[in-house]
Amino acid sequence: MSAPASICLLRTSAIGDVTHVAPLVHTLQRAWPQTELTWIVGKLERKLVGDLPGVEFITFDKAAGWAGMQEVHKALKGRRFDALLHMQVALRSNLLSLGIKAERRVGYDRARSKDLHSLVINERIPARTGEHVLQAIGSFCEPLGLKQTDVRWDIPIPEEAHAWAARQWPDEKPVLLVSPTSSHGLRNWRPERYAAVMDHAATRGWRVVLIGGPSSAERSMADAILAHCQHAPLDLTGKDTLKKLMAMFCRAQLLLTPDSGPMHMANTVGLKVLGLHAASNPARSGPYSDRQWCVDKYDDAARKYLGKPASEIPWGTKIEKPGVMDLIKIDDVVERLEAAF
Repeated sequence: MSAPASICLLRTSAIGDVTHVAPLVHTLQRAWPQTELTWIVGKLERKLVGDLPGVEFITFDKAAGWAGMQEVHKALKGRRFDALLHMQVALRSNLLSLGIKAERRVGYDRARSKDLHSLVINERIPARTGEHVLQAIGSFCEPLGLKQTDVRWDIPIPEEAHAWAARQWPDEKPVLLVSPTSSHGLRNWRPERYAAVMDHAATRGWRVVLIGGPSSAERSMADAILAHCQHAPLDLTGKDTLKKLMAMFCRAQLLLTPDSGPMHMANTVGLKVLGLHAASNPARSGPYSDRQWCVDKYDDAARKYLGKPASEIPWGTKIEKPGVMDLIKIDDVVERLEAAF
């Protein structure tokens, strides 16, 4: 098909998911460099991807509720796109999409549609199962006649962020970063188990750096971990920004984290990720490029909590049950840590 004059991308959240949109942006730009791209993105998420070149960003402040939607609709007043790529099925996003005028409205296949998604689209991506989230998002260009064959992120990191990261620790030791908190509380591991693994890394001569955002939940988790540590790590919890975090990922050798936004951010710069998976399937939502360092107890969780193996439950099922992360033992993580070392 001929190049569309304009495309609107709708994916407002979350941090990990918006990293998966970056390769799609590059795919569209390589194929159709003259096509105008407009991305409606969340307020926090824009701080990570909002400087991708050649893209117009419109911020959706979800905390503002209906007023936030009206601001987006106001910014789009009088505009019409050749295509809308509607990559989020939440009810809020489906309502938000009603203010986006587009001839072609590409959304998810029926199996992945929910919350009235089918009512606000007129085309669908191919119906597939067994895909990583990044692959599903990448397939949004297929109804337009393209295929995402090359996955490239190239999320800009400012020089001042690199300079800040360089000031945080000397570079003679290998660095283990620990980002312990997911926005989904039931994906979090126990603080004393993090501490045990961090102490092990410290005795092996690694510098251990504890990281996280400024929220009270992340501060509480960090404090609980520090209370159990025999070897005090460098605590940078609440001291970075998303860009500074990306810069730290460029300087470290390994990241220990549950299924979370930082996992996917780290993957975009090629950092090894020791992901902790029991509540979620790493094949679907783990670090896209390399999952060999992850601990995968998802099948064990499916058998314990759902009574059947992971192969017999619907793709994408989350097993966010109290205690599910306890299936991951300290020795499981130390084994992967040693393999990564």
